[in-house]
Amino acid sequence: MSVELMARRYAGALADVVEKEGGVGNVQAELKIWEKMMQESGDLLSLFKHPAIQYEQKSKVLESLLGKSNPGKTTANFLRVLLRNQRLGDLGAINKAFEEELAERSNEVAAEVITARELSPEEQVHLQSNLFKLTGRKVKLQTTVDKNIIGGVITRVGSTVYDSSVKTQLEDLKQQLIKG
Repeated sequence: MSVELMARRYAGALADVVEKEGGVGNVQAELKIWEKMMQESGDLLSLFKHPAIQYEQKSKVLESLLGKSNPGKTTANFLRVLLRNQRLGDLGAINKAFEEELAERSNEVAAEVITARELSPEEQVHLQSNLFKLTGRKVKLQTTVDKNIIGGVITRVGSTVYDSSVKTQLEDLKQQLIKG
């Protein structure tokens, strides 16, 4: 089974639980902290991924960390399930899938937007409105500035890219002139 498919299954199950019990934001924030902690500590990530280290040893380390960090019940139980199923080392992929699952359930979509300059709040609202009309979903913008695109906007929604940058338009014009 691919990591993405596995991550989506765990994310879906966790989303079911947090929607029923509440506390979506808390669980999401706590899991992000755990992901960051494991990424910053290569030894910790190696410990949880290493197949030769016995479950009991991993469990003691996890329980010690849970005692120190004191996460909510749902987060702690989820981390225990991941450990039991030897998936704690895949927490990054699972967190990403969890965010995507929650966004999908709330009819939201993330859009990565690259512009040549910072967008004003009015421009962001206008862009969100246009993307809503295009996707039929509430759009959460993640903006980046890249002066190399000269002007215009490059927007990625899921796997679809909308490129109206001046740089791309100039490249297209160049290709047309070369072909005659």
